[in-house]
Amino acid sequence: MKKQRPVNLDLQTVSFPLTAIASILHRVSGVIMFFATGILMWFLAESLSGPAGFENVQSILDSITAKFIFWGILTALAYHLVVGVRHIIMDMGYGEEFKTATTSAQITMLVSVILSVLAGVWVW
Repeated sequence: MKKQRPVNLDLQTVSFPLTAIASILHRVSGVIMFFATGILMWFLAESLSGPAGFENVQSILDSITAKFIFWGILTALAYHLVVGVRHIIMDMGYGEEFKTATTSAQITMLVSVILSVLAGVWVW
């Protein structure tokens, strides 16, 4: 019996469809948000510790690195939210066909890029 298994498992040569890329990035954005929660909680606790802690947080947030990190957090949040809504709609039975799913993935990518640019404008 000949098994119909993939022969090439080198992920660098496999071409993923846009729907798979959207799903993988959704998971990545969830992991980013998980770690971002710790960062944000530390900033909140430090800023509420007193006037000196608040000044410390303000001085940290004035740096380019901190602004870039917060822009990344906001981008991950926006992407996760947009693709999460897409998944909820698909769970209700809409847009499960490959062509429709590809179109909805394109739309979510576009909306996420727009929200990312808006977050960058807001942060800087």
